[in-house]
Amino acid sequence: MPKYSVIVPVYNRPFEMQELLKSLSSQMFKDFEVIVVEDGSDKKSDGIVASFKDQLTVKYFFKNNSGPGDSRNFGMEQSRGDYFIFFDSDCIVPKEYFLVLDREQNKRKLDAFGGPDNAHKSFSDTQKAINYAMTSFFTTGGIRGGKRQLDKFQPRSFNMGMSRDVYNKVGGFGDIHPGEDPDLSYRIMDAGFKVGLITEAFVYHKRRIDFNKFTTQVYKFGVVRVILNKWHPKRKNSVFYLPSVFLICSFALIVGSVYTSSIVGLLPLGLFALLLLIDSLRLTKSISISLKAVYASFIQLYAYGFGFLKSLIQVSLMGRPERTVFPSFFFLKKP
Repeated sequence: MPKYSVIVPVYNRPFEMQELLKSLSSQMFKDFEVIVVEDGSDKKSDGIVASFKDQLTVKYFFKNNSGPGDSRNFGMEQSRGDYFIFFDSDCIVPKEYFLVLDREQNKRKLDAFGGPDNAHKSFSDTQKAINYAMTSFFTTGGIRGGKRQLDKFQPRSFNMGMSRDVYNKVGGFGDIHPGEDPDLSYRIMDAGFKVGLITEAFVYHKRRIDFNKFTTQVYKFGVVRVILNKWHPKRKNSVFYLPSVFLICSFALIVGSVYTSSIVGLLPLGLFALLLLIDSLRLTKSISISLKAVYASFIQLYAYGFGFLKSLIQVSLMGRPERTVFPSFFFLKKP
């Protein structure tokens, strides 16, 4: 029996599976199997998976579309490992990943765990800029992957693991998407399991490849956060409200500047943009990436803030059921 079962849901992204499976085949630690769950795709990955049969212990399953959460649950039911490891299909896994993971598990005996994500040198400037926006302290408040407050760390499904015992006692992912991973993480924590961040067990995560898709993604994150606050009220954090505050303040500054016919009122936004530029330049060492990172950061804050505000009004203030207001955020199983 393998120690780890890697579970990857995929939907219409065979080109990503090629890179992911190639990175898994190069692992220095080999005691794992790979379960690929095709979630009702039109563009299948079966041929690519088959090409790795001699390099990996890999199984391929095709099922009707029911969302990534349910696909991961399906994968766990087909798996034999003591631990389940979840990667998104747009990840590349460094060859030391499982070596690092197994070493840390032997020391810490975590019930559930996760690691951060980085931008690979082969990623486009846009992907690197989006990576900055999704991980920067100035846009996320330090609540994502690189956070070192291990007791509060919430594993995310692009790089997440948990024991079979956790699954048996807590259950799997819910039918919401996005948001299925923090929902599961909260339930695991509430059940008293030991959860931690393994900082050295990182993956390269491509995220969305253009700004339009990124805008849609972070808007959905904002909407879902209010729903998660409703489901898990003791997990609320004032940081979640900041993008909406930023959006409202920005709107007020812009209206004020138009009303007074003066750009002086826009100075706070200009200073914030300069701060982002300097910080991203420090990290990326590229002016072109840094300029895009500033743009991506404002998208991150405005789109998330708008989604959060919309959901806050509809779900929290008006008390409307989240499944009625945002039905597309919930998957129904198809027979």
